[in-house]
Amino acid sequence: MSWGLTFEKLLLIGLIAVLIIGPDRLPGYAAQFGRFIRTLRDMANGAKDRMREEMGPDYDDVDWKKLDPRQYDPRRIIREALLEDEPATARPAPAAAAAPPRESAYAQRQRLIREGRPAPFDPEAT
Repeated sequence: MSWGLTFEKLLLIGLIAVLIIGPDRLPGYAAQFGRFIRTLRDMANGAKDRMREEMGPDYDDVDWKKLDPRQYDPRRIIREALLEDEPATARPAPAAAAAPPRESAYAQRQRLIREGRPAPFDPEAT
């Protein structure tokens, strides 16, 4: 489902603006809105020019798409960070040859209670 502005939506917004603001004041508000948009565009261009000026010739070498926050995927970043530390020759063991999963503390406690043995106790933890 797309929530973007379509021509029909813009037309409806314009019609509502004419009804609420009135045809007498609408040109003044439209001019004020145009000045606001122009000011925003000038601010964005000024920020871009200042960034180019401060970064120098390196500004054109930056891959801006790589820095796009929409590309942010925490799972990928963590996976790459974890794989970065492993040597290239080390490969994880296949699942069949891997050690059996460890028993959780809760399951271990329940098993010991069923067997009639006391649950593990750590005097330093209390």
